Amino acid sequence: MTTHANTPAGWYPDPHGAAKTLRYWDGTRWTDHTHADQQAQAAPHVPAQPAAPDPRVQRQVQQQAGVAAGGPGGGTLFSEPVLVVNQKAKLIELTNEYTVMDQHGNQLGSVVQVGQSALRKVVRFLASIDQYLTHKLEIRDAHGRPVLRLTRPAKFLKSRVIVERPDGQPVGEIVQQNVLGKINFAMTANGQQVGAIKAENWRAWNFAIVDHADNEVARITKTWEGLAKTLFTTADNYVLQIHYQLPEPLLSLVVATALTVDTALKQDSRGLG
Repeated sequence: MTTHANTPAGWYPDPHGAAKTLRYWDGTRWTDHTHADQQAQAAPHVPAQPAAPDPRVQRQVQQQAGVAAGGPGGGTLFSEPVLVVNQKAKLIELTNEYTVMDQHGNQLGSVVQVGQSALRKVVRFLASIDQYLTHKLEIRDAHGRPVLRLTRPAKFLKSRVIVERPDGQPVGEIVQQNVLGKINFAMTANGQQVGAIKAENWRAWNFAIVDHADNEVARITKTWEGLAKTLFTTADNYVLQIHYQLPEPLLSLVVATALTVDTALKQDSRGLG
């Protein structure tokens, strides 16, 4: 057997015929590892560089929502102080989908509507009866794994969202309290009210979230998605700011609220002001 001039001694073309592969002969047998394996092991480890901040998301958070830039969070849906919730823009919305990012534009998860039949999508396409239909959504982490499941039963006037863990363990409910005026929701767990969501105007675009003692713990601000999207698509964008680390189940209910406020209420109408 012969070797190329630039091939280390003892390394020869793979006797099994693998193209451009070298194996080592130790004098008695062929080794299992290839020359490429050895080079890969010897190569220095280069740590992955963090993604550059997304200026569009930063503008959405700081300029549109008025949230000052903060320090790094924990990198998950439940440990970041700011969540950016952007609905995927569609001319005709047959499935609700949202991307969830941190304040720098790094994706933390998503919200996906599940359980819709083909007939259900046809009904949504032909008639504006979305608010009267049952909605099921999954909140998923950055790896696509469900972390919360939400059900909004069919409604007539008031919304109710049932929040559960992926294994079916109940977390609580988000229940609309009134129809006229500024819309309010109660957050309940184990039959007790643990917080509330209070619309700050009649269009219900901005919300203050309070705990059981009526202290503000978070805020939801609708951000401007652009005239073209507002006029011709169904996209809605929100920024959630959590003022401090919250206990469970309030934290999960606050996250669920921010990621479903559009489905719970805003699917009923569109507006510009």
